[in-house]
Amino acid sequence: MFAVRGMAVCFSIFFILYCALSLSVCLLWRRVWLYGQKGSARHCADLLFALRIVPFVVATAGTLFVAVPSFLLLEPRAVKESTGVLSLGLGFCGIVLMLAGVWKATAALVRASRTIARWSREACTIGCSPSDSGKSISVLRAPAAAVPLTAAGILKPRLWLSSAAEFLLTQRELHSALRHEVAHVRRRDNLRKLLLCLVPFLGMSRLESAWREATEMAADDAAVSNASEALDLAAAVIKLSRIVPSELPVELTTALVHSPGQSVNARVERLLAWTERQQQPANRYWFGGSLCAMAAMLAMLAMMAVYYTELLVRVHAATEWLVR
Repeated sequence: MFAVRGMAVCFSIFFILYCALSLSVCLLWRRVWLYGQKGSARHCADLLFALRIVPFVVATAGTLFVAVPSFLLLEPRAVKESTGVLSLGLGFCGIVLMLAGVWKATAALVRASRTIARWSREACTIGCSPSDSGKSISVLRAPAAAVPLTAAGILKPRLWLSSAAEFLLTQRELHSALRHEVAHVRRRDNLRKLLLCLVPFLGMSRLESAWREATEMAADDAAVSNASEALDLAAAVIKLSRIVPSELPVELTTALVHSPGQSVNARVERLLAWTERQQQPANRYWFGGSLCAMAAMLAMLAMMAVYYTELLVRVHAATEWLVR
């Protein structure tokens, strides 16, 4: 019974923290998004991703470093105490939530693996695209039904280029498009998509869509260094947006064009209006926000270190109410 009570209490605390924080994110993310747009697209994308993942991180940390020690140190093992229906129900919801995340992530991995395996049967290497890390990324010719240009893979990412895209794009447009996909690989956007699959919550779809749009714009910024390259990339986006592939893009891939038409138009307009200032935006807002967040985190950790014992006692008193 001690082990059952412990699991019920810990998963209950996780579920309560995760849902409360996720609801707060659902209500506040638009304001944070507007703040993030004052900086670069890369910083905006990083901010939105951190905001989306922070409920799971905080709930997990709170469970492991507060709820578990509180129960193990302060809960008597010899007392025969029945477990309340509330704690069992919340604990069950916490387990279901975690299993749903694992199931969603596993399903996305399986779909991506099967798609890449099917493409690999007909693929041939047509070149390599260098990345900033010094490692070259293989460029393979994808089947005609595939997305025109996409980056797939997490541990060993590769770029897939369809023959239609190869035919339509000029050499300069193709180089700009490949640099865009290399930027996705360098930022590990496919891994971030997998992490988002692990933390499901209703009402987060708009936040995740805003993050995807920000990642595309961040990759656009990383792919161009002057107005001419921006025009080449805009032309590549326009041309590939007119190709309708037979297959829908897989979730754990980053295609040059896979978003709704409105987002594509916004990207093209942004590239056509490219300036040197856009490439190197003033990041005072981002820097100031980062300092404030770091200061708040350090202050919270210091308070927890000072009042940790009292915090464990209070959390144990709260969990006693859950168990009854």
